[in-house]
Amino acid sequence: MIDNLLTEKENPASANIDRLSTEEMLKVINAEDGKVAGMVAAEIPRIGEAVDTIVKAMGLGGRLFYVGAGTSGRLGVLDASECPPTYNVAPDLVQGIIAGGEAALSRSTEASEDDAGSGARDVVAHGFTSADVLCGIAASGRTPYVLGAVAKARSMGAVTIGVSCVPESELSRAVDIAITPVTGPEVITGSTRMKAGTATKLVLNMLTTGVMIRLGMTYGNLMVNVQPKNGKLEARARRIISRATGCGGEEAARLLSASGRSVRTAIVMGRLRVDREEAERQLAAAGNVVARALGEN
Repeated sequence: MIDNLLTEKENPASANIDRLSTEEMLKVINAEDGKVAGMVAAEIPRIGEAVDTIVKAMGLGGRLFYVGAGTSGRLGVLDASECPPTYNVAPDLVQGIIAGGEAALSRSTEASEDDAGSGARDVVAHGFTSADVLCGIAASGRTPYVLGAVAKARSMGAVTIGVSCVPESELSRAVDIAITPVTGPEVITGSTRMKAGTATKLVLNMLTTGVMIRLGMTYGNLMVNVQPKNGKLEARARRIISRATGCGGEEAARLLSASGRSVRTAIVMGRLRVDREEAERQLAAAGNVVARALGEN
């Protein structure tokens, strides 16, 4: 029963929130939000297992699919949509599927979350295969749409991950890797876009960021796969090259141009004092991982 879910319980810390001053009201919300990072930290072993599993699948040609409804679905679509501009990966490498389709991103269609069959059909319609990884997202851990998608993925032999905020939920029992930050009752009873939503966003950030780091999209904490497609990104690319090689701005601009506008290649050229052809050869031999090409891995 949904009435018994931890995320639906009343929070004693905010029982009189409507009678507080605006500043005190916000302090209550902030204090509850402050608890979320610790709850996510407790799930790092499971998050780490999920990252390594996704990296392994992607190394074999697989992709990551997020599936959710309502706020959970929107968070999945948001995280997936940020991967191409941040790391210049293919748009289909990380995909978000939301109950109700694209219309649900801006207008609530929450009734669609109760259709398990729709979840299964949407996974198939998006071209999901047994080589892919499916991550079901549901704060309650009981959303039929998500459970239907997970069941379909498992029937295909794919690895499944579940992100929920309720211990021993249906979702956590249905997946291979269960990530369950227990965020407890919300400041506003049942408003799981708050602490549960924040915890979910933190988990998804960790999943895709961890995956991209493992795939060699960074050198240290620098985004080396950035593509200088506008003025802001051009300046960012030059700064990254400068920081990675220790050169000045003019030399960074020269390296970027000489590399064919590849930040990775420019860094290897600058650090190893080689031409573009040799830098590209070194990178190819190192699986496009800059640290490995520089002999640091």
